[in-house]
Amino acid sequence: MRRVTADLEPGEEVRLDERPHRVALVRPLLRPLALAGGGIVALSVRETHWLLGVAGAVLLAAAALFAALALARWLSTRLLLTTERLTVVYGVVRRRAASVSLARVPALELEQGLVGRLLGYGTLVAGDFEVPYVPDARRLRRLLG
Repeated sequence: MRRVTADLEPGEEVRLDERPHRVALVRPLLRPLALAGGGIVALSVRETHWLLGVAGAVLLAAAALFAALALARWLSTRLLLTTERLTVVYGVVRRRAASVSLARVPALELEQGLVGRLLGYGTLVAGDFEVPYVPDARRLRRLLG
């Protein structure tokens, strides 16, 4: 895993540098999965009409495109927690970063539902700043404590 250290202030140390938990891919991959299913069905019944074969191929290509975009978004999102701030960097074509100083936040909270506790992820809340699908929540809790 690559460490983001270019923008660190002197004396600032990286505590966590992670991608979102893999469970963040579930919802974005549902549409490509549905499209692929429709494409497979259309291809399997194409004997009734040739246009169904074309539609099936188009649906499979769209599914592959949407899945690749979802994966690219996930791969390009980073959570960086340092001794001074919390930063989220995201975006494929247009990179964006959102950051909050830990000194200005009254409290850092880690929220975990039942599924989050079972799979090891949570939502980090720093004032109005929320970061969903933070991986390895137990380690993060130790770092914040």
